[in-house]
Amino acid sequence: MRAPDPAGADVATIEDLRVTFRRRGRPIHALRGVSLTIRSGEILGLVGESGSGKSVLGLSLLGLLDPKAEALGTVTVRGQDMVHSSQEERRAMRRSCLGAVFQDPMTSLNPTMRVGHQVAEAAGSAAEAERLLGAVGIPDPHARMRAYPHELSGGLRQRVMIAMAIAAGPALVIADEPTTALDCDGAVASIAAAAIAA
Repeated sequence: MRAPDPAGADVATIEDLRVTFRRRGRPIHALRGVSLTIRSGEILGLVGESGSGKSVLGLSLLGLLDPKAEALGTVTVRGQDMVHSSQEERRAMRRSCLGAVFQDPMTSLNPTMRVGHQVAEAAGSAAEAERLLGAVGIPDPHARMRAYPHELSGGLRQRVMIAMAIAAGPALVIADEPTTALDCDGAVASIAAAAIAA
């Protein structure tokens, strides 16, 4: 379990981030000069139309940018460079300090593995996995532990992803359109309640 961050401490900092992709030799500017700071205990929401770069910004924080992307500027999480450091260093930071909720839970969950086992891998035990499933608002979490992803609704799969994202008590949770299968209040409440319960 990670050490908690002091109240108000900087968890992530982005300075003048510019990300460019190339399609048929032409540059596509996904991000242009983005700078922001996320502090411990802070909730930051990004609003923008489709294609405005929200997902690219999230992937930058997670250290999951496409290797072919041209990235300038800095993205640090707890002092670790998430753009230019090695893949091993970025993976270690994701494991120890970051949680992620992606847009489509079906592409993130293993379809051949029961959801309880998947959450338990992140949480450390079946008992903790069941507790987290209950904390994010999944009804009858004991029974749902044995379900496969395809047996759950889109909203329940999204809640499973939220449980996995906060299982290790991360310093920062990146949620890319977590309201895709949930109402906005339900998604935010699930993340907040689960984080408090963790």
